[in-house]
Amino acid sequence: MQNDLTLLQQLDQVLEARKQDDPKHSYVASLYDKGLEKILKKIAEESVETVMAAKDIEHNGDKDHLIYEVADLWFHTLVLLASQNLSSDDVISELQRRFGLSGHEEKANRSK
Repeated sequence: MQNDLTLLQQLDQVLEARKQDDPKHSYVASLYDKGLEKILKKIAEESVETVMAAKDIEHNGDKDHLIYEVADLWFHTLVLLASQNLSSDDVISELQRRFGLSGHEEKANRSK
């Protein structure tokens, strides 16, 4: 399996390239073309589907559905980042900054 960071960087490159594609032929280009509100609505939709899939595990044990929905959520979040000229590297850097801090400590630092 390839390095996870390499996969994210490859996705970043593809999402950036889709900015030049015809919205009639590219799903991602169509999201960019419809604008931020459409991308945000898609993330909201995928978030709800992720929550529902997680809750369904208690009833049917289907963890694959949760993985599928989280992948959709992550993907659309990457589309959002690219639409704002950001990348997964920006998020990875923030996670690295937080690594080793307790959640309480990190949250307290935000309010300073």
